[in-house]
Amino acid sequence: MRKRGPSVALACAAAMALPVAAEDIGDAAHGAKLFKLECSVCHQIGEGAVNRVGPRLNGLFGRRAASLDDFTYSKSMARMGSDGLIWRLETLDAYVENPKALISGTRMNYKGMADAQSRADLLAYLRDWSDKPRDIPEAEPTARQTDHELDPAILAIKGDPAYGEYLSSECITCHQRDGSDQGIPSITRWPEEDFVAAMHAYKKKLRPHQVMQMMAGRLSNDEIAALAAFFATLE
Repeated sequence: MRKRGPSVALACAAAMALPVAAEDIGDAAHGAKLFKLECSVCHQIGEGAVNRVGPRLNGLFGRRAASLDDFTYSKSMARMGSDGLIWRLETLDAYVENPKALISGTRMNYKGMADAQSRADLLAYLRDWSDKPRDIPEAEPTARQTDHELDPAILAIKGDPAYGEYLSSECITCHQRDGSDQGIPSITRWPEEDFVAAMHAYKKKLRPHQVMQMMAGRLSNDEIAALAAFFATLE
């Protein structure tokens, strides 16, 4: 393997040190069109934006979830904000792709945007309206390079409910079997795909709860599928 010369190494280091501009995420002009089509029924952004069904989205990047004082958030969103969820490129990309993968009980009635390039364009537009977009650190230069997307093979795993019941003892020490929410969200009768997506979001530290990150990190893909199958059918 050829070694890089000093000039090449310096150039690479300089490029890595540069802040990532909003236009590097995607096409903000196309993102504005997507926002109008996909988001504007519930949200406003830009000059004079106010809260509607959903909160205004000015200054979204770098903001803690559920942190606007003049908007009433869902219990699930408020809980994630208390856990430390920050809206940054990676977490916003995951949320726009599949809202329930990141926040289980979100009130946002949106199925998600599957196309990575479209999400990149939308996020470029959203970051145009953040207060100081060039001061926001990004782990990767574009939304398309995040690794939160689940391998379809993981979602295709058929879980064994009986094995899931065997594994569930740690879960039901906190979560109520009857589906009630007593300060901890219910996971009873949760759709299997949503359960699996949420657990992998903990594994990848997109969801910020440290105990759940630790517990999910100990589980294999088959074990997560088994737990999902058990809780989906729990009566």
